[in-house]
Amino acid sequence: MSAVLINVAPVFLLILIGWILARTKVLNEATGDALGEFVFKIAVPMLIFSTLANAHFDGVSPFRLWAAYFAGVAVTWTAGHLIAKHVFTRDDKIGVIAGMSAAFANNVFIGLPLVGRSVGTEGLLALSILLAIHLPLMMIVGTILMERATVIVDGGKGRGLKAILAQVGWNLVRNPLVIALGAGLAFSLSGLTLTPVLSTVVTQLSSAAGPAALISIGMALTRYPVRGNIGLTGAIAALKLLLLPAAVFLMGKAFGLSPAWAAALVLTSSVPTGINAWLIAQRFRAGQNIAASTISVTTALGVVSVSFWAWLLA
Repeated sequence: MSAVLINVAPVFLLILIGWILARTKVLNEATGDALGEFVFKIAVPMLIFSTLANAHFDGVSPFRLWAAYFAGVAVTWTAGHLIAKHVFTRDDKIGVIAGMSAAFANNVFIGLPLVGRSVGTEGLLALSILLAIHLPLMMIVGTILMERATVIVDGGKGRGLKAILAQVGWNLVRNPLVIALGAGLAFSLSGLTLTPVLSTVVTQLSSAAGPAALISIGMALTRYPVRGNIGLTGAIAALKLLLLPAAVFLMGKAFGLSPAWAAALVLTSSVPTGINAWLIAQRFRAGQNIAASTISVTTALGVVSVSFWAWLLA
């Protein structure tokens, strides 16, 4: 257990440090925003690029990895939607937000540093392969479901599939993470190697990704206080921290993933809810407080759940 804490505790301590820095005004909100932008546009893309550029795929197929993870996502998303709608008697829009909040892990800001510390290079490769389709798929599905739910709840006519895909696609092609994924994969397949100088620069920027990402997410948490809907938020948090990693764990075994890949997927699925669920809620003006509260609750409890899953996988 001590080895597990050595890997897990620093992740959440850095988040706590970020929260304290923002809460005590040692660093202001603008600084937190700038740090988050650096992480999203520079540091994490460099980590993803470096991981893929130096990867040796050796004919490994990503489809079992994707199938294992997204089967777990489908189970958890469906459970969150049904619980919100039938247990807490909320409408379809809240159901979508509940499902997405339960199934959308913070794979970039928390998952990458955690997997890097706990699993190593092979785990980072697995997570990079997951990220290749994670954001596009989750955002497309979330947007389509919210468009449909809006029509059911509010009436009127929703946008067509073509318009939705065009909007999400345009956002994705400008996304630094997507660009880094494509560039890293292309570089790996080309057989080229970085010069010593460029390799040093990429390595140094990649090394900054973990601590900077965790401090920035901690600073951002001051914006997401827990307000109302405690019962529903608690239920979603339980699904996120317990059901999603459990489902991914079982699916990883069913699809015969290697121990390193399975560990990477389970660990990243066990981390707190990502901000994208809140972005969808904000976009459609529904369930913002539920999504925001879930982010805070899962982050506060995440150190326990992540430690449990890390211990189970050790």
